Amino acid sequence: MTLAARPAALEPDLLDLVSFDAGWTMLERFSTLVRESGSEDEHVAAEYIAAELARMGVPFEMHEPDLYLSLPRESSVEWSRGSMRAKPPSFAVPTPDGGLEAELVYVPAAAATGQRDLFARRLGDDLPDVAGKIVLSEGYAMPGMVSAFEEAGAVGQVFINPGENIHWGICTSIWGTPTTRNLPSKPSTPVAAVNNPDGERLKAAVGERVRLEVRTEEGWYPCKLPVAHIPGASDEFMLVHGHYDSWDVGIGDNAVGDATLLELARIFHARAGSLKRSLRIAWWPAHSTGRYGGSTWYADAHALELRKRCVGAIDIDSPGCWHATEYDDVMWMAEAGPLCARAIADVTGKTAKRLRPLRAGDYSFNQIGLTSFYMLLSNIPANEREALGFYPTGGCGGNIAWHTEDDVMDVAERANLERDLGVYVASIARVLDARVLPYDFRETVAELGGFIDGYVEAAGGHLDLNEVRDELDGLAEALGDLYGTIASLELEGSEADGDVEALNGLFLELSRILVPIGYAEGGPFDHDPALPRTPIPRLARVGELSGLAEAGSELLPFLQNELRREANHVANGFFEAARAVRRVQTRLATFGAAG
Repeated sequence: MTLAARPAALEPDLLDLVSFDAGWTMLERFSTLVRESGSEDEHVAAEYIAAELARMGVPFEMHEPDLYLSLPRESSVEWSRGSMRAKPPSFAVPTPDGGLEAELVYVPAAAATGQRDLFARRLGDDLPDVAGKIVLSEGYAMPGMVSAFEEAGAVGQVFINPGENIHWGICTSIWGTPTTRNLPSKPSTPVAAVNNPDGERLKAAVGERVRLEVRTEEGWYPCKLPVAHIPGASDEFMLVHGHYDSWDVGIGDNAVGDATLLELARIFHARAGSLKRSLRIAWWPAHSTGRYGGSTWYADAHALELRKRCVGAIDIDSPGCWHATEYDDVMWMAEAGPLCARAIADVTGKTAKRLRPLRAGDYSFNQIGLTSFYMLLSNIPANEREALGFYPTGGCGGNIAWHTEDDVMDVAERANLERDLGVYVASIARVLDARVLPYDFRETVAELGGFIDGYVEAAGGHLDLNEVRDELDGLAEALGDLYGTIASLELEGSEADGDVEALNGLFLELSRILVPIGYAEGGPFDHDPALPRTPIPRLARVGELSGLAEAGSELLPFLQNELRREANHVANGFFEAARAVRRVQTRLATFGAAG
C-alpha cells in the first residue's frame, strides 16, 4: 500500500454536488453588510449563516465570546499647505484632542515584492534620528515596521500605501486577545495610512511640523462564532475555517470564503453517512480588528480537543476572485504537499507552486501542532497583475481592491469560485475518507534538514548543532523504514484495523511534535506574535553569534548558553519523534498485515 493522496472513493459524488447557488445568494446578502466585528451587521451575517445551516439541516452551534478589538474610525494629516484624509489601522493609539503635532521625518522603505515580505521590516540597519518626530514611510502599517519606529523613539507614524486607495489594516503584533504578559507590546503611538499621491505630496513637508489626528475605539465586544458539525464514523475531525468579518463589505476578503464554507457544509452534509471522519466548519469573527481573535479564542477554548482529535486544518481566505486562475503562491505544510499538489492538479489541471505558510491569516493552531494547509488559493496570473499595475496585497486573489471600499461584488467570479470549491472538496475528502492519513513526514524532515544545514553554516563554529543534525538524521532513517514497510503492507481489511489505528495515531503525534518545531517558539498553548518567523524559530538567533564574536561582545557566551538549551529542545523533539516512529515500525514489521 502507498500513502499517495489519491482520490477518495466518495469524491466523485461530492464533486457532482459542486455548485455556487447558495453561495452566490450569500455573497449578494453580504454585499449589503459592513461586517465589522462586534457590529450589528456582523451579527446579522452570523445569523444568516446560522439560518442557512438550519435550512440545510446541518447541525451547528453558535458561540458568543467577548473579544478584545480595536475599531478604526477617522484620521487626517494636516500641514502648512492643507490637509489630507487618512485611515488609522486597528490598535493605533488615538491622539489627544487637538491631535499630535511634531516634526515630520522621512524614512524610505523597500517596496514589498510579494506575500513573503508583506509583513517584514523593510528598513535599513541605520535609521535616521526619529526620536520625538512623526515618521513618514512607504508600505502598509504592519506591526514589524510600526514597532521598529516606536523602538527608535518616533511619536507618530504615517505610511504611504502603494496605490490610489488607502488600505485598512492592523498594526499590533499581539496574536488574538492580549494577555498580561504581552499587553505591554501593544502599539504605543498614533499611526495612519495615506494613499500614494497624497503621500508623495506630504514628502514636501519633511522637516516641518505636521498635525496627525487618529481616532479608534478599543475594548471588549460581543461576537458570534458559528461552527457547523458534520459527523463521520469517527470523532476524529478536520477543521475547515475562514473569517467572516470584513473591511467595508469585503467580498473578496472574505465573503467569497464564507460562501465557500457554506457550500462545503451543504456538500459534505449530504454525504455525512459515508464519511470516515467528522468535519467542522467555522466562521471566525475578529480576524481584521482583533488580529485573528476568533480563531485564537477557538484554539484556546478547544485546545485539548484539537490536540487529541483534529487531523488537519484548512484556512479558506479569498478564493475564486476576478481573473484568479493560477496557483502560484499556495501555502501548505510540507507533509501535506503531495495531497495539496495532487488535489489542485486533479481538479484544475494546474501545477501549484508552494509558499511555506507565513505567520499570518488564521494559522492559530501551529503551536497546538495541527498539520495545516491553504490560506489564499488562486491568484491573478503574475504577468496580468504586472500589466494591470497591481502591487502585492494579502488577499482578493491579488486584486488591489483588498482592504478597500472597492472590494465589492465585481471582485468575485463565479466560475473561479466553483473551480476552487472543487479543490477544497477534493482536499477535504482525501483526508476524511483516507484509511491512513495521507501525510508524508519525509517531506517535513527533508525541509527541516535544509534549515538545520543553514543554521550550522550561520553558527560559524560558535554553536555545536551536531546533536540536532544526528537526531534529525535518525528520524529520517526511521521514517524511510516506516514508509517502506507501509508500501509492502495490505492495510485495507479489517484484520489491519490495529495497524491503521497505530499509523494514524503516529501521524498525529508527529504533527504535534514537528509542526511546533518548524513554526513556533512558545509552548503548545501559547500564541507567537504576528511577526515573520524564521523556520525553526527556536534557533532564529543563531545568526547573531558570528557578529557577537567578531565584535568581541561579552554577550556571546550568554547567547550560546541560551541557544544550547533551544537546540536541546529541538534535538529532543526529533528524538521523541523517531522513537515513536520506530515503535510503530516494529509493530508493523513484526505483527503487521503482511505477516
